[in-house]
Amino acid sequence: WLRRTTHYLFIVVVAVNSTLLTINAGDYIFYTDWMWTSFVVFSVSQSTMLAVGAVYYMLFTGVPGTATYYATIMTIYTWVAKGAWFALGYPYDFIVVPVWIPSAMLLDLTYWATSRNKHAAIIIGGTLVGLSFPLFNMVNLLLVRDPLEVAFKYPRPTLPAYMTPIEPQVGKFYNSPVALGSGAGAVLTVPITALGAKLNTWTYRWMAA
Repeated sequence: WLRRTTHYLFIVVVAVNSTLLTINAGDYIFYTDWMWTSFVVFSVSQSTMLAVGAVYYMLFTGVPGTATYYATIMTIYTWVAKGAWFALGYPYDFIVVPVWIPSAMLLDLTYWATSRNKHAAIIIGGTLVGLSFPLFNMVNLLLVRDPLEVAFKYPRPTLPAYMTPIEPQVGKFYNSPVALGSGAGAVLTVPITALGAKLNTWTYRWMAA
């Protein structure tokens, strides 16, 4: 009982820290004013961040559902951060909380449906995370206020005045940010998922030493 409780507390600690890393990976990832122009970068960084931690703890516990648990902790913690900004006087739409949970559920579903097959979780689950994450997040972004309106009315306090947002160059590279994000994510998330699985081997060796 104690060992199992320790495992899940460990997951909580790392999920919180991974959320902090996500926030600090660059505020263009987190704020609505840059979301449209940086959507592909956002998609790849967020899907890989989710996959590496979620698959690590899912395989560590061997319990389908752990990935969703991990993503839920990240989501709750980010909503706390969103509430903090709101309390400081910024609008509700100033920060967009990434939609991690549905993609994590697909990873759990793959692990469960393949009778806890690690390689299927890496290849199929990793691909599903990379493919689905941009879809869920674009739907999320469509529900918030116009990012440019938020950008010019509420410039980011962490940047100097000369770095306030400019009109995005839509149509040059980001013709289809969801398709590009899904394609890049599907390719890049699989090796990162494999890295998360490999971390288990190193963890077990460390525990046995």
